[in-house]
Amino acid sequence: MKVRRSELGRGEKEIFPRPRALEISASDRSALLGIIARFSRQHIVLFGDLVADEFIYGEITRVSREAPVLILKQRRKHILPGGGANAANNLADLGARVTPVGVVGEDEAGEALIRYFREKEVSMRNVLRLRDYATPTKSRVLGVLSHGRPQQIVRVDREPSRTLDRQTRRRLGEHAWSCLARASAVLVSDYGYGAADSGEVDRLRRRRGGTDRRRLPLTLDSRYDVLSYRGVTAATPNEPEIEEAFGQRIGDNLELLRRLGMKMLRRQSLQALLVTRGRQGMVLFESGRAPRHLPIFGSDQVADVTGAGDTVIAAFTLALAAGASFAHAAMLANCAAGLVVMKSGTATVTNRELEEAIRNA
Repeated sequence: MKVRRSELGRGEKEIFPRPRALEISASDRSALLGIIARFSRQHIVLFGDLVADEFIYGEITRVSREAPVLILKQRRKHILPGGGANAANNLADLGARVTPVGVVGEDEAGEALIRYFREKEVSMRNVLRLRDYATPTKSRVLGVLSHGRPQQIVRVDREPSRTLDRQTRRRLGEHAWSCLARASAVLVSDYGYGAADSGEVDRLRRRRGGTDRRRLPLTLDSRYDVLSYRGVTAATPNEPEIEEAFGQRIGDNLELLRRLGMKMLRRQSLQALLVTRGRQGMVLFESGRAPRHLPIFGSDQVADVTGAGDTVIAAFTLALAAGASFAHAAMLANCAAGLVVMKSGTATVTNRELEEAIRNA
């Protein structure tokens, strides 16, 4: 189905098909279900920044006399995996064996992440615990009035006061390398805190290429520095990250999106590029093929987008590890994203949820 002329911006052309609803053929459905069935046999190495997502819930009681601000009576608090840790959490809930490689501090947030994954029987032996390092933490304060739904009032970010030194980054790279013999894919999650950078990833990529004939899929989710990475298998930036990388506003300009997507594909020597566009769905770029648009899965009435990008890269990587084509991996990532944004807070999708959604699509 082509985009109607009335839906295009002035001067735009019909760049690629944009179906209005998710369309899964019988053959695609069979292939996707087969891929999901192989999830449990995959081992993914998660190399990157481990972040803690803290949620503080309080009841709004009154307005302060000291300043025009709300007073919340705290009722509960919990810490969940965020950033690369959220991608690892999604991988685990999708049924894969996951090995996180990263850093946490010897603080409350770091201890919470270690405890969380150990309770899920995820090995943390390749996670370094540094005494003088603050675990990156995003604290979201949510208030509720009467019987209403909790609403986020403010977010406070606590970040490390120093960057990781070269010796620590090299240790992490060695830990990641030591896991490759048993891995079926490597997922790099770069949130800008230094656990994974393009230098170490390039070293890992070259060592992988020189010794592993299977050419393990190496996927990338980089928040701020995607243009510094070259030669990875695929990347999954969102549209604002593409705009920031090239200094151009895309908006509804589909031709510009096509040009920038193909430019990044060639410049970074990627096999595939999956660009997420929020309510506009996703666009898959592959070398030698026309861009493919995937509409959003499910309703556009989103509950919470927190961590949705981590779900996308997790499902996409796991599908590639299980032998999926880029198109099928993108379809599964798209479906997983549509499911996770219907949940509140930093959430995950299970393989059973994904399988059921594909069956009913």
